[in-house]
Amino acid sequence: MTDNNITILLVDDHKLFREGVKRILEMEEDFQVVGEASDGEEAMNMAAEFQPNVILMDINMPKMTGVQATQRIKEKSPESHVIILSIHDDENYVYKSLRSGASGYLLKEMDSDALIDAIHSVARGEAYIHPKVTGKLITEFRRLSSIEQNVEENVLMSDVSELGGSDKENNILALTPREREVLQLMAEGKSNRMIGEELFISEKTVKNHVSSILQKLDVQDRTQAVVMSIKNGWVKLS
Repeated sequence: MTDNNITILLVDDHKLFREGVKRILEMEEDFQVVGEASDGEEAMNMAAEFQPNVILMDINMPKMTGVQATQRIKEKSPESHVIILSIHDDENYVYKSLRSGASGYLLKEMDSDALIDAIHSVARGEAYIHPKVTGKLITEFRRLSSIEQNVEENVLMSDVSELGGSDKENNILALTPREREVLQLMAEGKSNRMIGEELFISEKTVKNHVSSILQKLDVQDRTQAVVMSIKNGWVKLS
């Protein structure tokens, strides 16, 4: 092994997937797979033992999710760079992953060249996000930046004492306790049906709550509502 080698830890609960990825990585002269883990807890222990340069982390696993494992690993091994591997192209999953400390987010449909490029990028301290979700992220950030700019301009043009708080604060305060529960579950990626089952209400009632949330937050869809909530810390992400 040379000083230029990139050490890699594979974390996925499907052995066949790990074996396939490992075969791809072993074809690269500067890659060295130092370990394989099948769940988040095992990943934490192996990360502490091997201190790999890069960790390829599945997002959905038993015992502990990839997001939870990433957050804990980064606390103890900040020099290890994590790339989340996921089947989800929803930007909400990307936000959760990046907030946990991940440096990259790849869809499992990626080709081998994309995987190799991603590993090299994060090993250099850069970020790498699958092109399929990058466009969505940029669009949402631009929209939210525009909203924030408008709010700041309104505050500057108004007397703060008369304003009674920012527009964003007034928006979240307008939600009922039940609507805040629904918003939290939306941020966790749950569907209307799953939210209804968890709160013991009908799916139709959930839809009514979602519609009310969108109206009060002044957004067009649930994705925008979740992005705004995450950005402003209105919801807690595990």
